[in-house]
Amino acid sequence: MAKKVVASLQSLSKDYTRIIKMVKSPKTGAYVFKEKMLPNEMVNEFLAKK
Repeated sequence: MAKKVVASLQSLSKDYTRIIKMVKSPKTGAYVFKEKMLPNEMVNEFLAKK
């Protein structure tokens, strides 16, 4: 039974991309990392934002 669940999760993971973006914090000036799971279609849109 578990094999079916794992197999279905793996097929869905191909539609999503994990994105890690380094952004400078306005408060401290240090860099922080923003991490998101997005559909493949929204990757460029997320990376274009400041």
